[in-house]
Amino acid sequence: MSVRRATHADSWYTADSRELDEQLSQWLDAVTPSSTYSPPIQRSKAIIAPHAGYSYSGPAAAWAYKSIDTTGIKRVFILGPSHHVYLDGCALSQCTEYATPIGSLPLDRATIDELDKTGQFSQMDLGTDEDEHSIEMHLPYIRKAFEGKAISVVPILVGAIDKAKEEAFGRILAPYLAREDTLFVISSDFCHWGTRFSYTFYYPQYPPGTTQPLRLSRAGTAPRELAEFPIHASISALDHEAMELLTLPPATARLAHADFAGYLARTRNTICGRHPIGVLLGALAVLQDEHARSPHLQWVRYEQSSQCVTVRDSSVSYASAYVAF
Repeated sequence: MSVRRATHADSWYTADSRELDEQLSQWLDAVTPSSTYSPPIQRSKAIIAPHAGYSYSGPAAAWAYKSIDTTGIKRVFILGPSHHVYLDGCALSQCTEYATPIGSLPLDRATIDELDKTGQFSQMDLGTDEDEHSIEMHLPYIRKAFEGKAISVVPILVGAIDKAKEEAFGRILAPYLAREDTLFVISSDFCHWGTRFSYTFYYPQYPPGTTQPLRLSRAGTAPRELAEFPIHASISALDHEAMELLTLPPATARLAHADFAGYLARTRNTICGRHPIGVLLGALAVLQDEHARSPHLQWVRYEQSSQCVTVRDSSVSYASAYVAF
């Protein structure tokens, strides 16, 4: 048992506690309510938020964290995708505490031990734990959102699992999601576009359209549609297609999961947290189908790191959402 260091501080975000606290406060204060979005959201049970460097995704993530109603919450599950090790399953941390520049977060070892006893989880070693950024990037926001409150975390590293395993892990986690004192954080960026990501999918028109999507190439001739429908608009359309499929209602969680899997197979969109999202949908489907819960998933923010105009450009998309019952 050990303390996980804030290994991405001073690179992905500032290690200065005062500066970090001020940044988080500014981003949270900049979130603007509207006629359809009035945070905090009562009975919020989960959020989906990005995990890039704070200079890129910090402002977008604030919209998810602003949605949290912290009343009565004692435990936060964090489901993050594995970027550095191949994992055909889910893994638990062996640490007792996660450090952040603005205060540490104790791990809920009792809950982690319960999950371990199912025999379905592997264990992260400390090196894997400290290398992974998809969980760490949420820790300062969690500490800030629950400032002055006693809170513990349950980090889960989610591997490259198929839909059946997403459903199986969702079933294991569903009873925890149902608890009044528990919140889930789902860590995911959206489209990683550009040749450096080996992904140049392009919709020549807003979907659904009559023209087939393309894969742009530096060696090929730029399609004429780019003048009317630029790459950044295509990326936005591609991401919003997924976001609409995941919106609950009108879809049920089970239907959203099936449609999202089909969308990923068709587009190969580089949504790095697709498997944590799938596990969340698996858990929501159990609660909706077997326990008469009515989940509501709403997207509240969408941003791109830059606007791609040519195939030489690149960008990453960031989307924030909340789930409430």
